[in-house]
Amino acid sequence: MTNTRPALTEKRIDDIRRIIRENPEMTRTQISKSVCELWEWQSLSGQLKDISARDMLRALDKAGTIALPPPRIVTRKAGTRAISSHLDHDTSLIKCSLRKLTPLNVEIVEGGSELKEFKSIIDQYHYLGFSGTVGENMKYAIRSASGKLLALLLFGSAAWSCHDRDVHIGWDKERRREALYLISNNHRFLVFPWVYVPCLASHILSIIVRRISNDWQDKYGHGLLAIETFVDNSRFRAVCYRAANFKRLGKTTGRGRDGGHHNAILPEKDIYIYPLDNQWLKKLRGV
Repeated sequence: MTNTRPALTEKRIDDIRRIIRENPEMTRTQISKSVCELWEWQSLSGQLKDISARDMLRALDKAGTIALPPPRIVTRKAGTRAISSHLDHDTSLIKCSLRKLTPLNVEIVEGGSELKEFKSIIDQYHYLGFSGTVGENMKYAIRSASGKLLALLLFGSAAWSCHDRDVHIGWDKERRREALYLISNNHRFLVFPWVYVPCLASHILSIIVRRISNDWQDKYGHGLLAIETFVDNSRFRAVCYRAANFKRLGKTTGRGRDGGHHNAILPEKDIYIYPLDNQWLKKLRGV
């Protein structure tokens, strides 16, 4: 069993071509699941990683390496944002000291009306909007002691390639591929624009870093060793991350989350990381 994407050898590409050739009635979803079963590609909790497989298959199809059947359902274009239904929200001003809101309540958002609300608020008020989630992820809603919704956080897969981070850890490509799932990226952190509470953001981060590894263990069968985040310093000063003891490691290259571009196409961002284990570097290096 492998949790990370298997290396794309010529034999594995031939496996994909054979599955497509011998099963012309299969949908793209069925092909991706068959690939996962053949390669024993699954999460540590035993779930097939067919969403990751589907992304890989689409990339191979686009490159002309394989020929997938036409999609049964037309999906949005790659690189465009998913459109979330925008709901009405209580935007009443909250302006007070932190102690008047504590102890804060942390809720894991998984589905139903809570998930619809999560998507709606992120899409309306976060500058990056809501573009969906792929792979392992954790969504949190933060409420005051009285139940007022104050903030939302989304954690997901770490960036595949990040030069300054990888140099700091001491990774080569092979070890990074094996251990990347032990880092999560804080993709979104939104304290609502109608909430004015000094020190609230750093206080929220200090709560989350104490519990996220256990939450990940409960949901996916493995914990985490570190959290990373990328901060656009043309917009933000990362005050809350620094106050919560995140360490700045350097800058991104501006080539996107997966590093699949030769030239910068995105703003450079500061890289911050928070270790969740005293031996995080040693464990990530596999020594």
